[in-house]
Amino acid sequence: MSEMCHLQIHINGQHTFFLSERILSKYSGKLRKIVKQEKRTTQIRSSGIDIAEFPGGATGFELVSRFCYNNGTLPINVSNVALLHCCAVFLGMTEKLSPFNLLAQTEQFLQGIFHWSWNDVVASLKSCDPFLDYAHTCGLLDKLMSSLLAKIAQNSHVNFLSVSSSSSSSSPDTARSSTSPSRKPWAWWFQDMTALSPKVIHHFLKALGSYGAENNNLVLTRFLLQYLKTNGGGIRPVPAEFGGLADTAVHGVVLIGRNAFSCRGLFWVLKLVSGVGMSRERRAALERLIGGMLDQAKLDDLLVSGGGGGGVYDVNLVVRLIRLFVYHYDDMSMERMVKLGFVIDMYLGEIGPDPNLKLAKFLAVAESLPDCARDSFDQVYRAIDIYLQAHPSLSLEERSRLCRCLNYEKLSLEACKDLAKNPRIPPRIAIQALSCQRCNVPSENTEFAVEDHDFGKKDHQLVVCKSNETETECSSEDKEEMKTNLERMQWRVVELEKVCREMKGQMARMVKLAPQHSRPLPRFC
Repeated sequence: MSEMCHLQIHINGQHTFFLSERILSKYSGKLRKIVKQEKRTTQIRSSGIDIAEFPGGATGFELVSRFCYNNGTLPINVSNVALLHCCAVFLGMTEKLSPFNLLAQTEQFLQGIFHWSWNDVVASLKSCDPFLDYAHTCGLLDKLMSSLLAKIAQNSHVNFLSVSSSSSSSSPDTARSSTSPSRKPWAWWFQDMTALSPKVIHHFLKALGSYGAENNNLVLTRFLLQYLKTNGGGIRPVPAEFGGLADTAVHGVVLIGRNAFSCRGLFWVLKLVSGVGMSRERRAALERLIGGMLDQAKLDDLLVSGGGGGGVYDVNLVVRLIRLFVYHYDDMSMERMVKLGFVIDMYLGEIGPDPNLKLAKFLAVAESLPDCARDSFDQVYRAIDIYLQAHPSLSLEERSRLCRCLNYEKLSLEACKDLAKNPRIPPRIAIQALSCQRCNVPSENTEFAVEDHDFGKKDHQLVVCKSNETETECSSEDKEEMKTNLERMQWRVVELEKVCREMKGQMARMVKLAPQHSRPLPRFC
């Protein structure tokens, strides 16, 4: 009994086994050598021996111990053959020590690897996760990958290796369903392989010569997107291996381009890979591709989560995409620009209620399009009003700055009326908007009088529309209401100027009474 447990073996610094030195040395050349060296330098019976980086840890060493104590026999199957083979290589369990040793038995079992079922190959690959690096070092991973690729080729109607970027353009309709690739006949293996670790997928792509910038395969690109969708979400922190897979997928998407992915599909890809990490270079390339076809986007495509940037939505992303689109303005039709302008105006209304949205970001979106992209600025005005309601603490200067993105000449009469009555709009802005309405009123049989009013500054003017009795295109009710709005705005400005003059007088008196050494008081007007 003492022979069976006098040797202490510490595996990977976590588990200790008490075993017989004679029994283990009979099958393991490495253990025999270690024990012999330890006997020369230290008291092995008291301290034991340490074995680091043992494949499979305690689980693997326990299986080897059972093999040794069972006179060199152990049931071998697809679930444990990979682990047993790596352990046998690590411990040097060759036939030089014992006939038909563990290494010979696992090699014999692996000779039938090309006759295994698909599920057996996948299960064996999955079992390699804890010792994948060693499985790669000893050549086992290459054998399993070869069998895996053979199974895919045997059970596919087409050779997926031939479905590259050059051939994808011949069938764009079949390639556009990016969200459900598993329904395609060439994608039957996608779901099973999502159970494998990212390191295994890395080796899978390397074996095909399609990793990173070498990926030009549509099928592999779609598989990676499916894999990242299944495994990338909800993992925090995201393992570094996912970044390489994301870069590989994005490279394939950019290379294939608009032949295989719609604008909505590209936004789906962007949202997916943003959650698992990718390089700046790949992200910039993907954004350039999306920016070139941004006019095909829908509102919900643009509503990308802010991702911790301080706002509900990633507004900076949308600004970058719009600028990329506008950069190619000379090469596109006006119809595409107007189409995008309609979507961006809806987007402004959607982001306006966000209380954390900075004024500069709102203006960046509103001003990113050229003036010709909008036939009407009514939607922009409505978005501004929504933003003002959500940000009541804005100063008069900030509200005035916000309204400068409006083209008053492209406001409808109804929008201009609403603007004049809106208490959130600065008075001077309302007067400018009403003044510009003269461009929308027919000039025939109509005369305009510009009346100067001295409100403390000579440059203040009001424009009053005077209609003839024969006017037909502009109704008398509309013009009367416009005149009323102008008069109302005139009195608002007069009152503001009056208050300003009173404050100046009070400040002047306070300065005369203040001591000479006191600080000068700030100017309010």
